[in-house]
Amino acid sequence: MVGFRAPDNVVFLADCLSGRQTLEKYQIGFLTDVEAYLKTLEQVRNMQGDWFIPSHAEAAREIAPLAELNIQKVLEIGKAIIRICSRPTAFDKILKEVFDLYGLVMTFEQHALIGSAVRSYLTWLTDAGKLQLEIIDNVQVWCIR
Repeated sequence: MVGFRAPDNVVFLADCLSGRQTLEKYQIGFLTDVEAYLKTLEQVRNMQGDWFIPSHAEAAREIAPLAELNIQKVLEIGKAIIRICSRPTAFDKILKEVFDLYGLVMTFEQHALIGSAVRSYLTWLTDAGKLQLEIIDNVQVWCIR
């Protein structure tokens, strides 16, 4: 993600944050590296500037509350996926349960976008030692480590 600070101390944050309404409507944003995204959100939360202009939220003088909201949403989704994987669960079932949990409607486009994001969460949770990948009855499943 790229952001820019203008000479007048206005920070353009591009796509790194979503506003409350966007988070409530879509719940899960497209991302490919959860750990890097959380690091970006931490950096943004600690930024100083006169104005912050995100692409998917209103301009604001204080960005920390919105960054924190986005951090909490990422952590919430991670916890939800861990709960889903409390029993060995295949990817398609995980994806279905995430869609059901957040009231999302499956389309081919959403399957591709949200499916990619859920895979990123699974990788992050596996790398963090919270989930593990196994093969049970010739099916790849995730379960709690």
